[in-house]
Amino acid sequence: MKILVVNGPNLKLLGMREPSIYGSETLDSILKRLTEHAAAKGVRVDAVQSDHEGDLVTAIGSARGAYDGIVINPAAYTHTSVALRDALSACGVPAVEVHLSNTHKREAFRHASLTVPVCVGQVLGFGGAGYTLALDGLLHYLATQNKEVQK
Repeated sequence: MKILVVNGPNLKLLGMREPSIYGSETLDSILKRLTEHAAAKGVRVDAVQSDHEGDLVTAIGSARGAYDGIVINPAAYTHTSVALRDALSACGVPAVEVHLSNTHKREAFRHASLTVPVCVGQVLGFGGAGYTLALDGLLHYLATQNKEVQK
């Protein structure tokens, strides 16, 4: 099983960027822990990070047939990107949205997600551990779907 992890703008700055909101952990350390967690379950994780919306759309669009699921932190594009929403909807690969902070406890403009309606779930507010929670939720969803297909 293969999972694509998609990270949006400014996430490469984790550990330096507003640690009171995002914590002091770097994206590399989050992804290392996630990769180890996934490997223990026999799952391969590939990750991409870009500050450019088009690169993220391309990565998501390329997931069909290559990945079983997507964990996505669209970052600021969560609230603005119809293009990411459409890519998630069109690719046909189940996705879980993850955010380090609880966006509902922040500025009002962060309360709405354009991407979550086309995802199977969302994890908020658990810092870097949210990625592992999102992966586990996605794997549970995929296992449930496989059982439904086998019936």
